[in-house]
Amino acid sequence: MNKPFSETTVLVTGASRGIGAAIARRFASVGMNVVIHYLHSHESANETARSCLAYGARVLTVTADLRSREQLLRMKEKMEKHGMVPDILVNNAGIAHSAMLQDVTEDDWDRVMDINLKGMFLCTQLFMEPMIRQKYGRIINVSSIWGISGASCEVVYSTAKGGVNAFTKALAKELAPSGVTVNAVAPGVVETSMNDNLGEDEKQSLRNDIPAGRFAAPEEIASLVYFIALPESGYITGQIISPNGGWLT
Repeated sequence: MNKPFSETTVLVTGASRGIGAAIARRFASVGMNVVIHYLHSHESANETARSCLAYGARVLTVTADLRSREQLLRMKEKMEKHGMVPDILVNNAGIAHSAMLQDVTEDDWDRVMDINLKGMFLCTQLFMEPMIRQKYGRIINVSSIWGISGASCEVVYSTAKGGVNAFTKALAKELAPSGVTVNAVAPGVVETSMNDNLGEDEKQSLRNDIPAGRFAAPEEIASLVYFIALPESGYITGQIISPNGGWLT
């Protein structure tokens, strides 16, 4: 199946800012219909929507707590009402957590797992059915380099993203006969607000460790997500692709 871009819809979760906003803009730039999901950042989501509309794309903003099946069902209903059933699902929403394991509370653990893993599970389960029926679809999960290598003081986050990677590989095998690909993009350090907790010295030390000598721009991650979503990328599935400037090879 090869729809024209003007009839192709992409849902990007957590698209109000950072990598998610860059992904939404990348798809909008080729005329795809874009659904921008957010939870609290209403104004940021509207800002992303305006930048997508500037490309002439059809845009819809939706809000839901990804941990709630009930809220997701309402979001799905709204999307269907607007004729915006996704051919491409980008599970981008996630939260980081930095602490020594001995200081991690049960609530911390539950929150990170629920948003990074349960939210991805619920979204994928709800939106993969139409893809299976039409024998075409793309599911792309935004993971992290730490899901591959693990990071000290980020055990919970690394565990969650490791789960994203395993989910990706397993579901890819399940959906391949239906013409639906499932892949993950696992970036290294990206220039986003997620790194605002780092001091300038820490950032420079990180840059020194990365062979490319810099952090990724959100647009570079978005370009990779876009490529995996193209019809001609149909033989790429079950892959964890890590754009990391040579940091982890």
